[in-house]
Amino acid sequence: MRADVRHKGEVIIVDLRGDLVAEDGDEVLRDVVGDLIAEGWTKILLNLAHVKRMDSGGVGELVTSWKLAHEFGAALKLLRPGDRVKYTLHLSQILPLLEVFEDEQAAVQSFA
Repeated sequence: MRADVRHKGEVIIVDLRGDLVAEDGDEVLRDVVGDLIAEGWTKILLNLAHVKRMDSGGVGELVTSWKLAHEFGAALKLLRPGDRVKYTLHLSQILPLLEVFEDEQAAVQSFA
């Protein structure tokens, strides 16, 4: 799993690539979100367009990251999860907790 970080105004976009799975991608997600919150970012958009698959470890870390963001007054939203990732999120019943967008511009504007 790889994470590239870019800015669009006050929104930070994390482009994730690879598999969001236990003992690999979950650690990358934890480190990136933790660092961004420590730096004071409050508008975080996770771009999942290039995440091929997600397992329970990835789901758990996504929930942990979402909770951490809320504890520190930050918002964490998802962009373009693929069908496999959406299905995993749906099965784990956390999809209703998260704001999910298909359009980057709409996602960025939603933080206003």
